[in-house]
Amino acid sequence: MSIKENLISIMGKENVSDDPVILNEYAGQRNFCFHTPPIAVTKINNSEQVQMLIKWANETKTPLIPVSSKAPHINGGSSPSVPGAIIADLSEMKKILSINRQHRMAVIEPGVTYGELSEALSKEGLVISGPLKPRAGKSVVSSILEVEPRLDPIHQWSYIDPLRSLEVIWGDGNRMFTGEAGLAPMDLEKQWSSEQWQVNGTGPWMFDFYRALTGAQGTMGIVTWAAVKCQVKPSIRKVYFATANDLDKLEDFIYTVIHYRFSDEIFILNKMQAALLIGKDAADVETLKEKLPEWMVLVSVCGRELLPEKRVEVRSKDIENIATKNGLKLSEELAGIEGSAVLEIMEKADGENCWKDKCGSSQGIFFITTIDRAHEFVKCAKSVASAVGFNADDVGVYVQPLHLGTSCHCEIVMPYRATDGEKAKRFYQQASKELAALNAYFSRPYGIWADIQLNKDARSYSVLSKLKSIFDPNGIMNPGKLTL
Repeated sequence: MSIKENLISIMGKENVSDDPVILNEYAGQRNFCFHTPPIAVTKINNSEQVQMLIKWANETKTPLIPVSSKAPHINGGSSPSVPGAIIADLSEMKKILSINRQHRMAVIEPGVTYGELSEALSKEGLVISGPLKPRAGKSVVSSILEVEPRLDPIHQWSYIDPLRSLEVIWGDGNRMFTGEAGLAPMDLEKQWSSEQWQVNGTGPWMFDFYRALTGAQGTMGIVTWAAVKCQVKPSIRKVYFATANDLDKLEDFIYTVIHYRFSDEIFILNKMQAALLIGKDAADVETLKEKLPEWMVLVSVCGRELLPEKRVEVRSKDIENIATKNGLKLSEELAGIEGSAVLEIMEKADGENCWKDKCGSSQGIFFITTIDRAHEFVKCAKSVASAVGFNADDVGVYVQPLHLGTSCHCEIVMPYRATDGEKAKRFYQQASKELAALNAYFSRPYGIWADIQLNKDARSYSVLSKLKSIFDPNGIMNPGKLTL
């Protein structure tokens, strides 16, 4: 019996495809790394199918790649690194299993997108913080498991927030509830009936199992639902911009605003990145570049249920005072665009393609550092861009404070045309190495970043390999990523 026939016997004929056009969607084209098309794609509908598929994959030693976002798959973490792989596509698992307004929790399946979750949460007076302008087909669970940066660092109590409990089928086929959910019957309905809402992410027992799954690129197991922390929906929002000619002139302002917990969303863009975010097309991006300041901070203030107007008024004045002390001036518009319009653009999950590709294509490099060192990495990236033949002014930069301002996500984006693919490859490879030499921390090590980062710390690599051997003893889960 062929592999396709085996899959059909497990999953059903309607859930299995080996159409070359469909397979090629999962091969991945980014990061200039070797990826190979899978040999088949199977659609997953429930956790029982996941368990059966993993059991079969262990018996046949067939590589499995879990995917929950719709194409295009940009970073390469869900693109096969070895031949003969099967894609376990969870994008049709779209149930929102629970929304609890009192505890501000939602339990969702991996196929639920930001747009779908936001619509459902809005009816309950809740919202969830997401990444900067997610694609329409972006899975919330995938985004959170891969620890994509959130826009509001003052509500991020750990790097993994807002993830709490989850269900996972490990690579050895064992099914588990983690966190608070793991201390009760493995039945969500029974847990809810006894007022257990999967709020606590630690455990069960003495090990925080969800930490083995975050940033793991599907190399440990497959998550079939996740409990995520939400927030009360604001009734009032004000958006301000502070601008400067140099990035380092914005550092003290950001540190102080976050220190006193005055803001909600807060992040930095340079003019190229802002033009890519706001612009409608390549021509509009070029026009905006001429109008925008070199660097800008977006900071928002939200009023919720208790005295919303007063909260926004007081915090706005406090932020304005901090800006004045740092020689900055607040504005409610950017290049003639109202802050509320920019807020809508950055939060709305729409478009199948990445917004950074408005000039053709783009290559991103992102890592974790501290806010006060971000300007060093920007200088390095621009130097590499010039060295390989790009205009340094075309480098886009996004700096997102994380975890109560203790660190930041620093993202370097190089837009390029199709004819400049070879230059973009040299930029990606050279800049990645030089940024790593400055101690950029590749916490999400896609492509060559895995070798760069893990080779710095043999002990961490040893621990990672040991964990992999425990949870995925036959090495079927996304082989070739993170560990060999």
